[in-house]
Amino acid sequence: MRLARFGPDEARAIHRFDSVGFTIAPIAGFDHGRIVCARLEPGGSIGGHPAAGHQLLAIVSGTGFVSGRDGAEHPIGPGDAVAWEPGEMHETRTDVGLTAIIVEGEALDLLEPE
Repeated sequence: MRLARFGPDEARAIHRFDSVGFTIAPIAGFDHGRIVCARLEPGGSIGGHPAAGHQLLAIVSGTGFVSGRDGAEHPIGPGDAVAWEPGEMHETRTDVGLTAIIVEGEALDLLEPE
């Protein structure tokens, strides 16, 4: 067994793309991908940028808004996941704060509930 810690003490601030109140803590890596825990403080944002690869954002707590290629904002909350394609411009913001798991890899598909 191996243990990974991804609490706030293990996180580092990200300021790229004019992001505000945004931290990530690594959880795991795999062939051509990684999994991180992302946190946005109240009023925080992940500034608009093109996805480096396939990217999935799964909300664990809090609420916010995401946008994709068309720029239209969509509300998100616990239990919601959004996926972006490589190169797709996207942005995430929150008024109240949120915690999410981000998975980046070569090929990701959202699965339908069984």
